[in-house]
Order: sequence, then structure tokens, then C-alpha cells
Amino acid sequence: MELHGPAQALLLLSAAAAGGLALGQIKLGGVKLGVGGVLFAGLALGHFGFAVDATMLAFAREFGLVLFVYAIGVTVGPGFFQAFKKDGMALNLMAAAVVVLGSLVAVAVHLLGGVPLPAALGLLSGAVTNTPSLAAGQEVLAQLGFTGTAQGQAYAVAYPFGILGILLSMLVLRLVFKQNPAKAAAAFDADRAAKFDALQTVNVEIRNPAVFGARLRDLDELKEMGVVLSRVLHDGSQHVVNADDTLAEGDVVLAVGPANKLPRLNRLLGPLASVDLKAMDSSDVQWERQVVTRSEVLGKSLGELNLRGSHGVVVSRVNRAGYELVPDASLKLQFGDMLTVVGAPESMPLVAGIIGNRSKALQETQMTPIFIGIALGMLLGSLPIMLPGLPSAVKLGLAGGPLVVAILLSRLGHVGKVVWFMPPAANHVMRDLGIALFLAAVGIKSGLGFVDTLVHGPGLSWMAWGMLITLLPLVTVAVVGTWVTRVNYLTMCGLLSGSMTDPPALAFAQGLAPSEAPILSYAAVYPLVMVLRVIAPQIIALVLWAG
Repeated sequence: MELHGPAQALLLLSAAAAGGLALGQIKLGGVKLGVGGVLFAGLALGHFGFAVDATMLAFAREFGLVLFVYAIGVTVGPGFFQAFKKDGMALNLMAAAVVVLGSLVAVAVHLLGGVPLPAALGLLSGAVTNTPSLAAGQEVLAQLGFTGTAQGQAYAVAYPFGILGILLSMLVLRLVFKQNPAKAAAAFDADRAAKFDALQTVNVEIRNPAVFGARLRDLDELKEMGVVLSRVLHDGSQHVVNADDTLAEGDVVLAVGPANKLPRLNRLLGPLASVDLKAMDSSDVQWERQVVTRSEVLGKSLGELNLRGSHGVVVSRVNRAGYELVPDASLKLQFGDMLTVVGAPESMPLVAGIIGNRSKALQETQMTPIFIGIALGMLLGSLPIMLPGLPSAVKLGLAGGPLVVAILLSRLGHVGKVVWFMPPAANHVMRDLGIALFLAAVGIKSGLGFVDTLVHGPGLSWMAWGMLITLLPLVTVAVVGTWVTRVNYLTMCGLLSGSMTDPPALAFAQGLAPSEAPILSYAAVYPLVMVLRVIAPQIIALVLWAG
């Protein structure tokens, strides 16, 4: 029964989304399908003969896809380039290896196993539980003239074991290396404490004769260490630090800096003091947390604002998207930065007027930047990109263009008064609405004939190939990667979850032991993996089609 008209189409899509989200909350062996349940609800409706006008179904699928990948890009953008620093490079190389190995297995399944190209790409996407990969494959296959529902059906066949396979890989890794999650968590915490450079606040008493009488502006060592002095107690009176202040024996300063640099600070100035300046009553000094929301200060550095010189206040901390940054003069402000401001009570409203400090702005969704970003993403996705060895150009398409643009814009922060900030709540709504629309449309289209393909057609063999695409890359990288790098077990579990962009697997990893290790490695590899998952099916399709 085909439903005509926008209202009927929306009714069917809503039914698939609502039923699928409810289905996704059902736990089987502690594992939930999550939003993947929408795909199976759509398959059920399609199987029983419900259909939607092809044009409206295509619009719903592509519109949902664009919303989803753009929201994902905004989420991962701020930390995308940070992921390649320090230990992140090794983690990303291992995650990329999972993507490459899975792609090679999918190519082998097509060439040696005789699986049609659309089904092989569907198996690749379903086996790694990555919906944007499915969308990218559908788009490139349409450009090459392929039609039919094989890709969506293969995706659905491989998807359930795609989730289960990640969990099995973690258990295999645990058995091979005899890992204890609790010990792994303790080892991670100890290693992180040794390296961690989070900002810490300490009270230091001036006892080093070498700095007696020295002006603060002349102590270059403080700048090198990334330490900020916000208050000083001199002759029983507390005031905000000034660059022209001179240090005297017995003074106490409140210092904020990286925890691993504080021993060096003690050697420079003196030991920890027995008093806490923050706990002392003082009518002359107070501190507030103020948020940057005024467009006129975006992109300006703390040195340009000169809050110390103009208003006698010190910025002792800057928190940006959960990361604490050293507030030096060169730090440029971005929308949503949280500043810890120390100064006289009468200066606080003046500083708030300069930087904005309108917390409500963090909850307001600016729609103009979103539509500009989506439009730019569509334009980028339509541009042909020539790669060596390929017979025709690659396009990032609807799955890749908005994703790349969102990453770049969210990393940029703003252009003039246009701010590329999206409140987390709005981002979640946009992402969940998009993926639900996309999966509902794919499921409804692929539902007709799905059961017949599974029972009487190649469905069972496809399922077996999907298991191979899931397990072989994961187990190989998990075992070899752990053996070569000796990476922490919980870190590797997060990496495996991130390499499949699979939140249920991450939840399972986090349940192994109380530790931040899984979520940190998941976040480190997620951005690169998401981009590679979008590009991989396009390259595979073009190479195999040319061959």
C-alpha cells in the first residue's frame, strides 16, 4: 500500500521512527540496538507493504542524512585536530587500520565471494554500524547507475552482529592478554596523573631570597611555566596582583598553573603557604566565572582586552569546551569560553559588560549559521575531487560535504559576528532527528523483499560475510596493536568502539571498570574514523567499477 502526499509520508516515517526508538531501548544480553531499531521498524513496515512516494522518501532520507552528519561535524570539530597530538597519533593510526582492513575485506567479499558490489558496500556499513557510510555508498552507487535495495538489505543483515562483534573483540583481547579491567583502570589513572597538566591552584609563600624585591613583570620564568598569579597577601592586606608589584619575604601569592609545573614554581618562589587566600575574608578581592558571549570580543586576545590594565582584574583560568587553557596574553577568545575573573567587586559588572556574560546565550540556537554551514557543505559535497589512479572524480557528497564543513567551521569558531556554536541540546535534537529520518526511509525502502532475501536468498551468506568484516579487522588490530604498543586495555576498548563509531560498545567498555580511559580514546579517534568511513565506500565503488 503506497501512501501519497506529504502528510501520509510523514505519518509513516513517524511511525517507523517512534516504533524503532522504542524497539531500540529493549536490552538483549545487556546490549541495545539504540537508534538502529528505527531501521528494523522501517523494514517491518516495508515488508508488510507500506510504501511512500519515491521522491518524498528520497528527500526524507537525504534531508535526515544532512542534518545528522552536520551535527556530528559540529560535535567533533573542536577536538578533531587535537586528536593527532601526543598519544592520539598512535590511537588514530590503529583506528584507521581498522577502517582500511574492513574495507579490504569488503573488497575481497565482492571479488572472491561473488557478492554484488551494492551488497558488499551495505555489508561494510552494517558490519561497522556506521550509517553515514551507508549513505555515502548509496550516493556513489546512484551516480554509477546502480539501483535496487540490496545495499540497505545487506546493511540490515550485518548490523546486529556489528554491535555484538565489537563486544566479542574486547573479550578476545581480554583473554589473549589476560587483562584485568580494574587493574587497567588503576594503571591508566596512575599514568595520567604523572602526565596530566590540568590547572591547579596553590598558595605559595615567598621565601627565595633571589626574588625578594623583584617585580612580577620581570619574572619570565612564570610565563615559561604557564603560571598566573591572581592575588597577593602583603602586610596582612590582600589585593589583585599587578605586574609592577614587587615581591617581599613572607608575602603569599595565589598561583594557578599546570600541576606538573608547580614543583618548579616552589623552587622559584618558595614553599606552599599555610594560609588559603581564597578562604580569607576580603572586601577588596572576589572572583567570578563569566562566559564570553559578546560578538565584539570574539577573536580578540586577552592582551588586546587588557582587563588587568583597564579594570584591575586578572583572568586566572579559561575553560573551553571542558578543556582548561592557560590564560596568557596571546589567548584569543571564542564564544562560550568560561573565564575565572579575579578583581575588585566593583570591576565585575564592567568586565561582564565587555565579554557579555549572558549565560542564556549558550542555550539559544542561532539558525542562520546552521543554514549557512549546511549550504556550504552541500556546495563542497558537489565538487569533484580527482584522486590519482581513479577513472573519475570522487565527491564528498551529502554525507561528506556537510561533515567536513561542520568540522572546519566549529573549529574556526566564528567569522565576524556569525558564530558557529550550537547548544548541546540543539545538537542532540538535530542529530537524532536526522538519523531517525534517514534510517526510517532506508528501512521502508528496503523492507519489501527483505525477509525473502534473508530466508530464501543470499541473506544468510551475507550475514556470515558481515561477521568476517566485523571481526577480522577488530581482532587483528586489538591483538597486534596491544602487543606492539602495550596500550592500556580500557583505552584499546574505547579505541575499538570509536573505530566502529558505536555508542553501545562504548557503554559496554565503560561498564568494565570505572575509568575515563574508554571515552577519552573513543573521542580521540571518532572524528578521523567518521571521515574515513564516509570516504571509504566511495573509493571502493569507483575502483571496483572501473576495474
